[in-house]
Amino acid sequence: MQKYQYDYLIVGAGLFGAIFAYEANKKGKKVLVIDKRNHKGGNIHCEETEGINIHKYGAHIFHTSNKEVWDYVNQFVEFNRFTNSPMANYKGKLYNLPFNMNTFYQLWGVKTPDEAKAKIDEQRKAYANIEPENLEEQALFLGGNDIYNTLIKGYTEKQWGRSATKIPAFIIKRLPFRFTFDNNYFNDLYQGIPIGGYNKLIEGLLEGVEIKTNINYFDQKSELDKLANKVLYTGKIDEFFECKFGNLEYRSLHFETEILDSEDYQGNAVVNYTEKEVPYTRILEHKHFEFGTQKKTVVTKEYPHEFSKDNEPYYPINDSNNDNLFNQYKDLTTAISNKYLFGGRLADYKYYDMDDTIEAALKLVKQTL
Repeated sequence: MQKYQYDYLIVGAGLFGAIFAYEANKKGKKVLVIDKRNHKGGNIHCEETEGINIHKYGAHIFHTSNKEVWDYVNQFVEFNRFTNSPMANYKGKLYNLPFNMNTFYQLWGVKTPDEAKAKIDEQRKAYANIEPENLEEQALFLGGNDIYNTLIKGYTEKQWGRSATKIPAFIIKRLPFRFTFDNNYFNDLYQGIPIGGYNKLIEGLLEGVEIKTNINYFDQKSELDKLANKVLYTGKIDEFFECKFGNLEYRSLHFETEILDSEDYQGNAVVNYTEKEVPYTRILEHKHFEFGTQKKTVVTKEYPHEFSKDNEPYYPINDSNNDNLFNQYKDLTTAISNKYLFGGRLADYKYYDMDDTIEAALKLVKQTL
């Protein structure tokens, strides 16, 4: 029987891989974690600038209603009381998100829920009899012209890189109207940012685990596979199978970050820019995630674009073609399940919030360990 140096090789030091590594290590398994980047933590990695934790790969706001998940992460780090209350900037005017009584007052001057409902019904009337065939028609059917043109159209077209008439209607199944003055974006019971940043969470998960960064798994796959009894792969599933059926599609992002000689740039952690003429979708001001009082501030503009091999895959394009393609790759994993495990947002080709990632990782832990 072959003697392996490790019980598990984990490809990817992001949240999914780190949780599996922690649980395997806790059970006495010998684990090696590798990552092609020069750091651990995947997309929740933070970098400190001017004493501020910068969310290097976009805003990550932890939220969940799953107490098991909340208790799990609180083993490693204490969370602050940050509540996500983004603003939208359309042609210089500010609106609260999600759509709530503050938003309706800003749009129309209405002050009561009944007035707001009446205005929305009036706006929807022109589209009441259509069968929506695309995102634009679906949004108009649900909310009418003002909400669609002010807060949805430009942002969505930038995010997806195509006209709203070319985006499937199912992307907007409903519009989350709130007839209260509540700016909390999430409905979850638990929400916050790790005090000291997400690196503290990853450090806690990977304490005592062997990690090697700057290693591309595919550059030395056969040698690496021989090191461990089993391999947990958390990268792109199509890449694992050499894209034999074709490439899965993603949207990507790039970021422009600058230090400003100002204590406060926009007064909020997240401001969306909803007009199409502004090329970025939002500006993050990182100090506000942790209620910072530093003398300077750091802001990041977020630009969406098509994915290519030279940038990071962020959002899977889960239309029917891509989902069918993913299922073809998924079917291939069954025959090699004695050696390879697959998990995480790239291997599962799903948009995962952090709590979804943790739930999926703990499910695999229960099945495997």
